[in-house]
Amino acid sequence: MRFSNLEQLIQLCIKESVTIGQLMITEQAAETGKSVQEVIGQMAAYYEIMKEAVFKGIESDMKPRSGLTGGDAKRVHTYLLNDVTSLGTEACTSMAYALAVSEINASMGRIIATPTAGSCGIIPGVFVSSQERFGWSDEHMVHGLFSAGAIGYVIANNSFVSGAEGGCQAEVGSAIGMAAGALVELRGGTPEQAVHAVGLALKNSLGLICDPVGGLVEIPCIVRNGFGAVTAMAAADMALAGVKSVIPSDEVIDVMLEVGSAMPEKHRETAMGGLAQTPTGKKIMKELYGKGER
Repeated sequence: MRFSNLEQLIQLCIKESVTIGQLMITEQAAETGKSVQEVIGQMAAYYEIMKEAVFKGIESDMKPRSGLTGGDAKRVHTYLLNDVTSLGTEACTSMAYALAVSEINASMGRIIATPTAGSCGIIPGVFVSSQERFGWSDEHMVHGLFSAGAIGYVIANNSFVSGAEGGCQAEVGSAIGMAAGALVELRGGTPEQAVHAVGLALKNSLGLICDPVGGLVEIPCIVRNGFGAVTAMAAADMALAGVKSVIPSDEVIDVMLEVGSAMPEKHRETAMGGLAQTPTGKKIMKELYGKGER
């Protein structure tokens, strides 16, 4: 890749008069030795899986073996169809779709890690709901995924995308930033605006710990995906309105690395702290595994 940070990404896009997604397509082709058509085709296949997970999660009654979660996506979707929501229909739809994909993941269904399985609902939630709302083509959405991929590439190579390394800020936080930046570009924003959206989004998730109850990617992971989709849309709107990340997005990514590195092990996917070690969390652990401590 010819870029290692978001500022370099912006400058390359300006110099070559391309979007982040367009630049990433050519970079990915060069990196893998595949044709442009091949890399686009592969991403298109990934998007089909994302859509499949959204609608399966909304329509089916799949539940994880733990019995701890399941059905919340359908509940939210039914609610938004029959009541006046506080969020509004569009944001609530995105939230429901994000919950749906995350529930499919918890049920061992097929998803695309974006960037991880623990944060797999955020990008599909934002993308599929936005496609329905604005009438965008699948081709447009696939270009948006390349934009999200470029952002994720920078985050992964300068900070974390793993909860075991940097807490939930690295998983859900990264996905929110990727979705926010990509949504700006899908809606016609500039590369600079897209990158501001990344910084705005990431700042809002700094310090978020990874504390899965029972060590499962269910509680609180699923609802965090739902909230994450809404946050991504908010960050995109801020950036499109002209709101800027006063702290440059690359510096925000550096802070994510700093915070994650300082985060105690018990708050990095070990189920040894946070919600996992509340009285209820310990009770669930005992019911699942026959022990209350870990």
